[in-house]
Amino acid sequence: MHFTQREQRALRQAGVEQTTIEAASEAVVAATDAAAEDLEAFFADLETVHSDMDVAHSSADVQTHTVEYLDLFTHADDIRGYLRFDSWGVPVEGGRVLNDDVVELTLGPTVDGRVRFATERDAL
Repeated sequence: MHFTQREQRALRQAGVEQTTIEAASEAVVAATDAAAEDLEAFFADLETVHSDMDVAHSSADVQTHTVEYLDLFTHADDIRGYLRFDSWGVPVEGGRVLNDDVVELTLGPTVDGRVRFATERDAL
């Protein structure tokens, strides 16, 4: 179940039926799974993406990356995984599709921030 025991208890005390709590939990899990699938699909057919990532040795506002893969897994409302570029990679700790041409990933250690990725430079 997506909701913690405290959250479930509070919802029941507020008058929410257990079946409604379970349905809401299932909806959260389904939405998270769908978001992860959409993110993976975004990167699946792209060899090159552009990002607004801050890179230590670059003064450019937009970076270009060669993508090997994005591999995600979900648990309740968490999206986690790994984004692999041609010569390095980074853990993924969340993400969302902004539109058909732009996604946003929360990247873990070494980047530690939200980064937008786009199919075209101008989309950023």
